[in-house]
Amino acid sequence: PNIIALGLNYLEHANESQVELPPAPIIFFKATTSLTGHLQPIILPAEAPSEVDYEAELTIVIGKTAKDVPEDKALDYVFGYTCGNDVSARDCQIKLDKQWARGKSFDTFAPIGPIIETSLDPSNLRVQTRLNGKVMQDGKTKDLIFNVPRIVSYLSNQMTLLPETLIMTGTPSGVGFVRKPPVFLNHGDTVEVEIEGLGILKNPVISQKG
Repeated sequence: PNIIALGLNYLEHANESQVELPPAPIIFFKATTSLTGHLQPIILPAEAPSEVDYEAELTIVIGKTAKDVPEDKALDYVFGYTCGNDVSARDCQIKLDKQWARGKSFDTFAPIGPIIETSLDPSNLRVQTRLNGKVMQDGKTKDLIFNVPRIVSYLSNQMTLLPETLIMTGTPSGVGFVRKPPVFLNHGDTVEVEIEGLGILKNPVISQKG
């Protein structure tokens, strides 16, 4: 099944990125081979090691095949929720060749975990990223531009959502590349994504070059 992600889905993140608010969800795909788990290393790829960034994201796990689902039925198709980190090589995504799929699909660039919670109201959850213990992102899912039912309904009208499809719903403000100076992941770092009710997704960072 697909890993689908949304861009610019928090108001403050759209503002910090200096872009207009999207009229509809901005979607892209991450390679399924980018998937990794809790406590597994995020590997800084030899192709693009120097501008790798974190993005804490509430991640939807689809439970049954969804096609053309109305918003008021959308949550019936959700199996549960987990923490996700939409790891991104910003030089690939923004500066070099401007390919989002490449910049977001290196191996290990989609950590999820540590649990899938099936009984959760996703409408107002705290979402945090900590880098080496320092809080970098701290938002609430109530600030999503497009909420979970809207996302699931919208996507199901574009494509069939199969069971186990993962949907990363966007990230709050505080990403590394817009900071002054920018903050990127380095060998030896530890990244934690904590979402209320979903635990802490923790990943060490290592360099592919060693």
